[in-house]
Amino acid sequence: MRFLILLIQLFFFSVAFATEQSADKVFLKAQQSYQARDLIGLEQSSKILHSQNYVLLPYVDYWVMLLKLSNADKTQIQNYLVEYNDTSFSERIRAEWLKILAKRQDWATFFEELPQYKRDDIAIACYSLEGRAKKGDVIALTEGKVYWMVATDQPLNCEGLFDLMQKSNVLTENDIWMRFRLALQEGQLPLAKSLLQRLNLSASVKSLDAAFQNPQQFLDAKNPISLHTRLGRELHLYALDRLIRIQIDSAKQRWEKLASQFSEEESAQMWKRFAIYAARHHDSNALGMYARVKTQYMDKEAFAWKVRVALWGKDWSLVKNTIADMSIEQQEEPVWRYWKARAYKAQNDIPKANQLLLALTRERNYYGLLAEDELGDVLTATPINYVPTEVEVQQIQNQPAMQRVLELQRIGLKWESRAEWSWATRDYDDKQLLAAAELAVRQGWYDVAINTAERTKSVHSYTLRFPTPYRETVTNFSKDYGVDEAWVYGLTRQESRFNPSAKSGVGAAGVMQVMPETAAWIAKRMNLGGYRQDKIHQLDTNVQLGTYYLRYTLDMMNGQTPLATAAYNAGPGRVKNWMSDQPIEGAIYVENIPILETRAYVQKVMANTYFYAYRLGTKTQSLKQRLGVITKTNSAIAAE
Repeated sequence: MRFLILLIQLFFFSVAFATEQSADKVFLKAQQSYQARDLIGLEQSSKILHSQNYVLLPYVDYWVMLLKLSNADKTQIQNYLVEYNDTSFSERIRAEWLKILAKRQDWATFFEELPQYKRDDIAIACYSLEGRAKKGDVIALTEGKVYWMVATDQPLNCEGLFDLMQKSNVLTENDIWMRFRLALQEGQLPLAKSLLQRLNLSASVKSLDAAFQNPQQFLDAKNPISLHTRLGRELHLYALDRLIRIQIDSAKQRWEKLASQFSEEESAQMWKRFAIYAARHHDSNALGMYARVKTQYMDKEAFAWKVRVALWGKDWSLVKNTIADMSIEQQEEPVWRYWKARAYKAQNDIPKANQLLLALTRERNYYGLLAEDELGDVLTATPINYVPTEVEVQQIQNQPAMQRVLELQRIGLKWESRAEWSWATRDYDDKQLLAAAELAVRQGWYDVAINTAERTKSVHSYTLRFPTPYRETVTNFSKDYGVDEAWVYGLTRQESRFNPSAKSGVGAAGVMQVMPETAAWIAKRMNLGGYRQDKIHQLDTNVQLGTYYLRYTLDMMNGQTPLATAAYNAGPGRVKNWMSDQPIEGAIYVENIPILETRAYVQKVMANTYFYAYRLGTKTQSLKQRLGVITKTNSAIAAE
């Protein structure tokens, strides 16, 4: 009898397994049919999956609806939206439908459906403003300015809105020139060329290319473009801006000869670019250049670098006054609230300093940790670490959307799995987010767990925010090369969030994001026998290479962790060029790192390291102590 029961159980298990396998294959075939726009094949797969009630069926119905959308009637679409109202697919279909309605100029149906759409989509926002304008709403075109004054391309359909704005003189010629200048400052040359077309200056694209390719030659041309035209002045400003980055003294000499032919606003724009560049390079002339720029012509970047100049020179009055000149929005950024508090403290205005610092400590980030250090004994409470219950985790796992997440991951559709996760967790409260993060950790999705745990507002879990996977590997190599394990974890978390398959746009690979060239150099230096390039993706090898390189950068930087961290990201050579001849507080040094990516990287790694020291039970230093006082190093640079 027991044998018979076993056979029956085995039979049903085999049937279930075969059905599941069949569903997998049918689903992947359905995906291929969708990608080939094969509606007949897709509908055949859909029928099979409907009969099996497959967990990923909503994806197939979504693909079918997308292929039918252009020809579907209003009732069909609305029925679909009702049926899948609690999925991400309804929002995607609604978005595509709104775009189709706008292209058809069916504004009545468009505005009937628009209130149901809950996402931010610039394309739909532009359509909405265009539709309102065509229905006689004159304010709509003015609202379009917010989508105009950006340095990047907007969705193509926004051009229809911009055309209406230009015809109605809401979008002025000066507005176009201002965006042209902004695009050039951000290196968006294709956008700048398209703006010349809007100004009926398409023939001037060659002149723009000349200013880009060889600014010095452009400025020294025997027959230069006339400075009596807006085009001539803007291209000269652009060429000078590019020359500043190559030869600042040469650019300044040329500018001083030309400055009288420019307006006050244009002159301020140029001096602002000189001042920012000088500030980035700790040029003692930076403040003199800033003095030529009236506050009304300053922007966020200019204010930020003026504060950094003041910090480098320990001019706390200038720090405080410059922050006061910023917009209220910029002043509210954590970085400037922290440095404003430091300025108050330096001037012995302790009550004002502590008020700012106390508020910052509630934000568990780099500046919040520095604020804690400044308060010292004033702040004694330690944050509570919430642990999700098993019931809470199971409730999350049982949700239909989370079941789709797990199935997508199981069959190898990682991108779709992550997108489904984002939708599933979009409205979670803090405890639900932490339960979801715990579920992600159990699946080995450490990057997903970290991203989810970081979204909490009041209830936090630092165990989930700062997981310690691959512990034996990290511990062993940290000991082998004599580096702080908390630092290795802090850096690895920032590099890849512990995703072994992570790969950057420039080719860095693995959990510690080692560049292939650097890996080959390290392997040779270590006499790592049998090393091949494909081994960079192996966990043990990647961590070994990464920790060795950390030791190398730490030695080059005389044991100064902030410098070694910066060198890991930007290369030792660059870091050498960012040093001061005089000892400088670590936090001020980091604030003055000229490359935004590296500055943010060092701040996050150092904050991560602080938290990991707590996790590992090795906390002996505050963040400010870890940053220390930076002194110039004299070691030779052996490799970049």
